[in-house]
Amino acid sequence: MQDSVLQLYPQPAVERKLKGLYLSHQVRQQRSENGKTFVYANFIASVDGRIAVADPTSGGLRVPKNTANPRDWRLFQELAAQADIIISSGRYLRDWAEGGAQEILQVDDPRFADLRDWRESQGLAPQPDIAIVSGSLKFPIPDVLKASGRKVIVFTTANPDPARVAEIESKLGPVIVAGGKLVDGALMVESLSSLGYQTVYSAAGPKILHLLLSGGVLNRLYLTQANRLLAGEPFTSILTGPLLEPAVDLKIHTIYLDPHALNNLGQLLLSYNI
Repeated sequence: MQDSVLQLYPQPAVERKLKGLYLSHQVRQQRSENGKTFVYANFIASVDGRIAVADPTSGGLRVPKNTANPRDWRLFQELAAQADIIISSGRYLRDWAEGGAQEILQVDDPRFADLRDWRESQGLAPQPDIAIVSGSLKFPIPDVLKASGRKVIVFTTANPDPARVAEIESKLGPVIVAGGKLVDGALMVESLSSLGYQTVYSAAGPKILHLLLSGGVLNRLYLTQANRLLAGEPFTSILTGPLLEPAVDLKIHTIYLDPHALNNLGQLLLSYNI
């Protein structure tokens, strides 16, 4: 069946429907079970570990067309739908202003209307709030960012420019200093928890994944492995930053085989608890 995947772990192996697969993980219940804010992240990578390739038009990086696919995007949306707040970056806002980005949770897309209904059934606003991580505070402020009553919180480093802070706070939302030279993941999540956020989804890149791991606050990693080899420079993987000492141990939570993705080439859907 085209709408199914094969659950490989936990055993026994069974067929599961793709739609609703990650909703069934009930991320929001994790908070009630352990009393702490639940932080999770998601990536799609090639078999050789690449999450982005050079974009000859912009000179920056983009998600590879050879790995991006609507089946993975459906699962991305299901994870975003379960969040109280989504972590993003100043780079995302710059891309958005240049027309190279879009809403993270696309509840206005008819394909994901069920996720809007799901959030409403849970007593949630149509859109999660957004946390922006930016050391420089040099990003544009799209008007759509505060649509539907969405709140925006900006996390930055020590000694930010007071004039810029005042500008952002007048147009967007509070600016919180959470660290010295770099934003500290533990301080950021502590602030979010104190503000009442129960589920925090990182839709940002490898540097923010590093600050969450080095801060010891990431609870679960979702990783889609597309069955393709890409190569290319620069090499960009899910994690960028200083060596993690000690290494972060991952415990397998689920493994699914999606044989229908990428024109039946297939992909693995992995999730790990930390």
